[in-house]
Amino acid sequence: MVTTSTQKPPSDASILLILMGSLGDVVRGLCLVSHIKNNLPQSRVTWLIEPKWAELVDFHPQIDKMIVFNRPRGVPAVWNLYKDLAQEHFDITLDLQRHFKSGFFSLLSRAKRRVGFNRRNAKEFNWLFNNEQIDYVSDELPKLRHYLKFTEYLGLSEPTLLEFGFSSLDLKVTVPSIVTEISDPFIAVVMGSSWESKDWIFEGYCELVKDILSSGERQVVLLGDHSKRTSAARLFEKIGSSRLINLVGKTSLLELVAVLKAAAAGVGPDSGPAHLAAAVGTPYVSIFGPTSPRRVAPYGSEHLVVQSAVSCAPCYKKRCPGLDRLCMRLVSVEAVEEKLSEALAMRGDR
Repeated sequence: MVTTSTQKPPSDASILLILMGSLGDVVRGLCLVSHIKNNLPQSRVTWLIEPKWAELVDFHPQIDKMIVFNRPRGVPAVWNLYKDLAQEHFDITLDLQRHFKSGFFSLLSRAKRRVGFNRRNAKEFNWLFNNEQIDYVSDELPKLRHYLKFTEYLGLSEPTLLEFGFSSLDLKVTVPSIVTEISDPFIAVVMGSSWESKDWIFEGYCELVKDILSSGERQVVLLGDHSKRTSAARLFEKIGSSRLINLVGKTSLLELVAVLKAAAAGVGPDSGPAHLAAAVGTPYVSIFGPTSPRRVAPYGSEHLVVQSAVSCAPCYKKRCPGLDRLCMRLVSVEAVEEKLSEALAMRGDR
């Protein structure tokens, strides 16, 4: 197993990126595409993705081809993927997901060079399928920097600027019409995440939104997926303000990106929208509990983290093991508002 790069790819290399995981991971990985293209201008980049996040990958102007693994279809989807990959001729595969599935798909790519995570960082026997691996790093290294270890391994220079592929996003076309009618700066409030243990308490959201609206200077747009529609509707009804807009479960992925780009700042838990905000340069206040901000704080907003001091964090449990999300319940509204003021100052808006 090779652990140090022996060969910089040719400028016209055909490269497959495998990253199908969480929204946050996919968004972080998008910055590799521009970095590869800047160093290997004639290269052809293909991305293997699942349907849930395909809209983001398809939008990136420098991704030459997208291959969709239709996971919900089960075994037939694997057979279809095998046939899709058999039509391609990849020089290099970068397995950015480090699980059994991604490793197996890396093998199916038939690339001569299949680069994966170091065995000590990988999971589920992923390393068995790749014939090269990057060096081991501590889990304290930010995940985005961990992804950039792949391009470093290929001999590419360190990027001076990270580009995630959203610079051409036209807000006039993509932002929901109800948001275009907002005349004042607005705060995007993300109502929860895919992990129950990451969710802030309802009372915290309620007080925060009331305080933001009480100044009369800003509006609030609620964001989140379908699983948060009940709590968002409850909050909307309780506050009852025309300056509060509820878009939870009502936006496409690109509309979500556009709303976050238009926002003065964002606030919410460690979640996919947090990394979308980072990708479009919007300051985001992250409320952390069961995960580590050192590892996954949004790029550019690492200093806007709020967390409580509890000995059990980070536990990396999707459900709190018996303490009723103590780490999140102890995060005060005042601490969040203090960081939100810092975020607004970054945009010249207090």
